[in-house]
Amino acid sequence: MPLGHHGGATIRSFSSGASVLKRIALTELRIGMFIHEFSGSWMEHPFWKSRFLLENPKDLQRIRDSGIGELWIDTAKGLDVPGGQTVDEVKAQTDARLLAAVTTPTVLPPRASLEEEVARAQKLCSHSRRAVMEMFQDARMGQAVNVEQVGQLVRDITASVMRHPHALISLARLKSADEYTYMHSVAVCALMIALARQLELSDAQIQEAGVAGLLHDIGKMAIPSEVLNKPGKLTDEEFRRVCDHPQAGTDILLECKQVSALVIDVCLHHHEKIDGTGYPHRLAGDQISLFARMGAVCDVYDAITSNRPYKRGWDPAESIRKMAEWCHRHFDEAVFQAFVKSVGIYPVGSLVRLDSGRLGVVIEQNEKSLLSPRVRVFFNARTNTHLAREVVDLAKLVGRDKIVGRESPAQWGFRDIDELWSGVASPAL
Repeated sequence: MPLGHHGGATIRSFSSGASVLKRIALTELRIGMFIHEFSGSWMEHPFWKSRFLLENPKDLQRIRDSGIGELWIDTAKGLDVPGGQTVDEVKAQTDARLLAAVTTPTVLPPRASLEEEVARAQKLCSHSRRAVMEMFQDARMGQAVNVEQVGQLVRDITASVMRHPHALISLARLKSADEYTYMHSVAVCALMIALARQLELSDAQIQEAGVAGLLHDIGKMAIPSEVLNKPGKLTDEEFRRVCDHPQAGTDILLECKQVSALVIDVCLHHHEKIDGTGYPHRLAGDQISLFARMGAVCDVYDAITSNRPYKRGWDPAESIRKMAEWCHRHFDEAVFQAFVKSVGIYPVGSLVRLDSGRLGVVIEQNEKSLLSPRVRVFFNARTNTHLAREVVDLAKLVGRDKIVGRESPAQWGFRDIDELWSGVASPAL
């Protein structure tokens, strides 16, 4: 059932022109096929490009070795294969996953306005970045993790998430490319806390989830800086070194002797996938702990919405749609649905088109409907003109206006879209 039947957006096909797209399993990939897109985050494979005619057997082997489970081919530009899934079939499955979150809305109400918490969260982001940078640099020098400092930082982040679940999470997404490693840890910490709340875990478990999020990537301190901060795609060998970071982080945390087994498990297994194609141990299904399954979702979301030296992050709403598309192979369904409830189908900062033709940025979730957030409209797509900025509460406009699609800020040429909800300019790529 399309989302439009519930007053929300219809998911766009990414087929265009004469392209005929089909999603196939990796086992079906053959020389002569035209690869349109890999299914999964660009951070999970070492390829510079995602659209090309597969002609070289070495490229085929590299793809098979990468852990990619599925990909899209364009049968108008290369060989076809029996079976596979069409865009419409995948769209129906993706819609169903998002509707599963919509039909049981339980958005946790904020205790403060977004504007109030953004001001506090800005200071906390700055403090957290410095603290995590120092902590990780100490780890690089072989010093033990300061568990007491970690605990206090997680409590501060938890307090912010409790006051408003979207302020710090959305601000942390605006990190610049050169501070990615540190602010990614802060963002995943906040996302883990929000998800743990949504799953109705205990206060002690929420704290542990936050610690796990903050420390999940500490193993990246074992990677040479020139590889970690390389302003471009990695070579195969560099990519393999990066893939060693879960084990490196586990070794660091075990040496500390004050970090719980739960936190260590998330560090080691947040790159495992539900279908068994992840790393380092290719765990599948229930072999992956609940907290590691949570870590996988939170880690991917922040990664694909963040700017990197070689690629601009995806729009938050587009990222949720992509993750729903990958969910059957990458994520636990129940955990992913809870995650969608915690951040929204159209997370804060998403650019959306309304039925009225207006474009706006999401500034607040609605407690009762993930499809009817508050939106700050500023542009008329039909007349291609700017409008006086106005906040529209779609929950009060049922039957009169609604979201009908996600939009790409880059395609519209909107460079300062994040200022519309946060008052903070987007960092340079």
